[in-house]
Amino acid sequence: MQTAAEILAGPFGTLPELIAAHARDQADKLAVVHGDDALSYAQLDARMDAIAAALQRDGLVRGQAVAIIGAMGVDYAAIFLGAIRAGGAPAPIAPSSTGDQMAAMVGDSGAGVVFLDADAAATLGDRAVAARRVMLDPEALDAWLAGVGAPSPVELRPEDPFNIIYSSGTTGTPKGIVQPHAMRWAHVARGDAAGFAEAVTMIATPLYSNTTLVSFIPTLAWGGTAVLLGKFDARAFLEAAERHRGTHAMLVPVQYQRIMALPDFDAFDLASFRLKTCTSAPFSAALKADVVARWPGLLVEYYGMTEGGGTCILNATAHPDKLHTVGQPAPGHDIRLIDEDGREVTQGEMGEVVGRSGAMMSGYHGRKQATSEAEWFCADGNRFIRHGDVGRFDDDGFLILMDRKKDLIISGGFNIYPSDLEAELRQHPGVRDCAVVGVPSEQWGETPVGFYVPFGATPAGEILAAVNAGLGKTQRLSDLIAIEELPRSAIGKVLKRELRDLYVENRP
Repeated sequence: MQTAAEILAGPFGTLPELIAAHARDQADKLAVVHGDDALSYAQLDARMDAIAAALQRDGLVRGQAVAIIGAMGVDYAAIFLGAIRAGGAPAPIAPSSTGDQMAAMVGDSGAGVVFLDADAAATLGDRAVAARRVMLDPEALDAWLAGVGAPSPVELRPEDPFNIIYSSGTTGTPKGIVQPHAMRWAHVARGDAAGFAEAVTMIATPLYSNTTLVSFIPTLAWGGTAVLLGKFDARAFLEAAERHRGTHAMLVPVQYQRIMALPDFDAFDLASFRLKTCTSAPFSAALKADVVARWPGLLVEYYGMTEGGGTCILNATAHPDKLHTVGQPAPGHDIRLIDEDGREVTQGEMGEVVGRSGAMMSGYHGRKQATSEAEWFCADGNRFIRHGDVGRFDDDGFLILMDRKKDLIISGGFNIYPSDLEAELRQHPGVRDCAVVGVPSEQWGETPVGFYVPFGATPAGEILAAVNAGLGKTQRLSDLIAIEELPRSAIGKVLKRELRDLYVENRP
């Protein structure tokens, strides 16, 4: 049998075989921790075996989805990993979904079994799903696992589905993104430089999010420890990081914002941290600078998509003059910019971001047309994934993002980028958080409207006047609405569709 080091040195390996190797080489080391529950590598490996055997006993076929809906925990992690060992593809689903959405996603995935905790089961109710239901509680799982033997070995191939991730639904019905083993292996392969072998990784986002998996998977692949946290709370995160001597964390910008805003942040001992990463949403230059200045360890921003394509990496600690960018293309990643007609733009011009690498989705599950619409092919016939963002490269090859292409506002024939207006809003001392969206206008076609979370008691009209004074004539906000909190997905993305709908429904 190969050691973990031998597997990691090869051209392709799988997470289940790496965990088995760690179980042989460091059996007692903690693999997964959640509160008072923990599994060593030997325990995790045995639990995965039992789950894989039970799934195969119940008729799981190669490549079939296994749906999981529930809160984070060690059993959730073991089921996710056991499904892969059995040759299946875990399809984790957000427990915040409605019952109808849950049923639709389980049905779309083609899962033969769905694991549910009590809250998810109550939400799903008696809606019809073809999958067998297994409750995510110790007694029910033990009963389901009773009498199983060893699983039948499955040779996993690079093109086989590793998992199906359902998009957050910020733009409508979630699509199932099929990520192959080759894509996940590409994430594992770059984990050596990130130091995951000795990592204690603080997992503060849900396991149904790709944001989480890009740190959770390399941590286990390299033999580190993954500390699963519950619903995010800034103080609880710092207390756990201090207690576990955390070395790594993947956080989204709104989490960094809340952590750095704690008055006693500097009182926490975070000296053990070696690497903090960020992805999934716009990360302001000012916030990056604050994290670099006050939180030990490197800060690295990753720009990419759940669908894969190209990744840009910004070492914010090493490039303090590039904090307004998302970095340069990662080694082996080809990122280009194209115009509306699909032609590449020249250096310095803005265009839609498309990317190609070894980490790319197979496609959207059961949606050939949607998959085709997400692809772009260069003159040589190579396949790229459309990122949906508009940006430009600076003279040093760092990518500056302007906005999501779908969020571009065209008002009176002029292109307006919400990020420019949001940057101006954030400078006002009366604004804690903000977002700008385009809403229908009879006069202009579209017009920009701002939503903001107040800081203090400055009237909205006064803020609007001050902000518009700093904007170009064609950029000015037509309205500014105070809101208690911006609607966000579980990984911190502002749900701009909800803001548009809210304004349209309540406009005078």
